[in-house]
Amino acid sequence: MIFANNPQLKSWVEVPAGSDFPIQNIPFGVFKTDTKDPSVCIAIGNHVLDLHCLHEAGFFNELDLPKGIFNKAYLNEFMRLGKSKTREVRNRIASLLSTDNNELKNNTELVNRVMYLQQDCQMCLPVKVGNYTDFYSSIEHATNVGTMFRDPKNALLPNWKHLPVGYHGRASSIIVSGEPIRRPKGQTKAPDAELPSFGPTKRLDFELEMAFVTCKDLELGQSISTSDADEYIFGFTLFNDWSARDVQVWEYVPLGPFLAKNFASSISPWIVTMDALEPFRVPGPEQTPKILPYLSYKGDKNFDIHLEVALKIPNHAEATICRSNFKYMYWNVNQQLAHHTVNGCNIQVGDMYASGTISGPTPDSYGSMLELAWKGTKPLAMPDGSTRKFIEDGDQVVMKAFAENGEVRIGFGEVRTEVLPALVRDEAGALA
Repeated sequence: MIFANNPQLKSWVEVPAGSDFPIQNIPFGVFKTDTKDPSVCIAIGNHVLDLHCLHEAGFFNELDLPKGIFNKAYLNEFMRLGKSKTREVRNRIASLLSTDNNELKNNTELVNRVMYLQQDCQMCLPVKVGNYTDFYSSIEHATNVGTMFRDPKNALLPNWKHLPVGYHGRASSIIVSGEPIRRPKGQTKAPDAELPSFGPTKRLDFELEMAFVTCKDLELGQSISTSDADEYIFGFTLFNDWSARDVQVWEYVPLGPFLAKNFASSISPWIVTMDALEPFRVPGPEQTPKILPYLSYKGDKNFDIHLEVALKIPNHAEATICRSNFKYMYWNVNQQLAHHTVNGCNIQVGDMYASGTISGPTPDSYGSMLELAWKGTKPLAMPDGSTRKFIEDGDQVVMKAFAENGEVRIGFGEVRTEVLPALVRDEAGALA
């Protein structure tokens, strides 16, 4: 057993009931304050622990870590140390935070320097994302979309059950929770219109996804097997892949998503390690017809992670509109990475790979407004008596994720994003 995963561990740091961040989690992130530059940290209860300050004080000396490894604006160099070394760090942190260890607990002066309340910190984008790939791996979602836009009897395209479909997205527009987005503009074409028009999207949508991050480089021409993929995956984050549906339907043939997707994707500020999620592995769905040998795998590769989406409209409380689960994924992350590299595609530390929209088998588990409101034909009722077919200006989309097994709860924090009106130009050409 990985030491930090021991469900019997208790921390001397107070962890409120139902917290996403017990001692068994120890997710990694980057924080800053008004007086402190960005630095690598972990979450414990309602606090963050400054790992750079802890390293400088000598608490990781036995691990032989590079000097300044935590004095970084991103996790990339830490992840590059490899899973064996980062596992040692996580285990050491769990030991220091355990009630059985007084090394840090009794050093009140140092505790006051390394421990911050999360509410007093600004969380930063945790990873410098060099490349971003978005998959399309939920059979329920793919079936729903195919039913809406094509023949319900042939909802899945011929290749869907033979390979993890994906496309390369825009890494530069990945943003952290709390950062608002502007309603995007683009070309759209109404079904009864002869020509397209230009303007802000009328069908702004969220997509409930998880994403994993790689921690090893792979040279051009090499590939990763499903059995080796675990050593390349550092951890997971919660992911909202924003989508402009009316832009998408007009532009995506023949090359796929472009302006409909590249304007923003929002992630949670914490990277939960694959190690922390080991107790939550579950079997995936049966894959038929038989897959090709390079996609075959052994063991449980799916994860039982509860997912929720709430919509907060102006001046009202959040209303939960979706409850889904990561375990529904037809194509697992090992298969995604194996397929991504089977042609010799190189990968880098910090690359991010999103799952695609995660929908479940019931209408309340659909992971997008496109499905929840069924292409706008079944509007969702809101607390003020209004309805929503898609996301409107001033709305906030709030995503949460956690794994729970009766012994521990491992959470991801939240992804909260407000939608601001589109920027438009006045008669003089100035943006307003």
